Amino acid sequence: MALSRNWMYENNGGTCVAIAGADYCVVAADTRLSIGYSIYTRDYSKICKLAEKCVLASSGFQGDIKALQKNLAARHLIYQHQHNKQMSCPAMAQLLSNTLYYKRFFPYYAFNVLGGLDNEGKGCVFTYDAVGSYERVGYSAQGSGSTLIIPVLDNQLKSPSPLLLPARDPVTPLSESDAVDLVKDVFASATERDIYTGDKLEIVVVNASGIRREFIDLRKD
Repeated sequence: MALSRNWMYENNGGTCVAIAGADYCVVAADTRLSIGYSIYTRDYSKICKLAEKCVLASSGFQGDIKALQKNLAARHLIYQHQHNKQMSCPAMAQLLSNTLYYKRFFPYYAFNVLGGLDNEGKGCVFTYDAVGSYERVGYSAQGSGSTLIIPVLDNQLKSPSPLLLPARDPVTPLSESDAVDLVKDVFASATERDIYTGDKLEIVVVNASGIRREFIDLRKD
């Protein structure tokens, strides 16, 4: 009897958000790791630093996500030995796309958002599907709470008229502090309505000074 591949996948829940600004990028995710109604841990980081100005936030099956992160780290190490420099965020975005597409027939069950600074120092956010299709956007959300968060981000950040700005401008007009406050607000709202999102919020801010990390508490029920 043939076995379905679905048994190899589990969704551990959680939500990831990224917002790009003129000279910064904010990447955030909750720290709850769960299956169904069972919480495995309340203190699990879904954000991984891939390069000096590039971080990856992922939701989905954490086993696949860990394998993906190790794969990218190994490829980045080879790149550093060959070129004697860190990979830029747009280059890492292409590498992630290629890595996901290579596994398209048995894909990583990982829904990713990549954020950081590009070569000009501007914030950049790249959003992905499971098989590597990606797009540079001004903001994105992935995970179990993304359907709750994206409408709020659209309302706050999307241009009211497509004639004035592209539908998703690759840089949002928010200041860094306003973007952090918006991220806190949308996660507080999503936590009220999504049982897979909660406990703590990890916020990573990437700017010219480096990477700054902070945590705030969310609902724990």
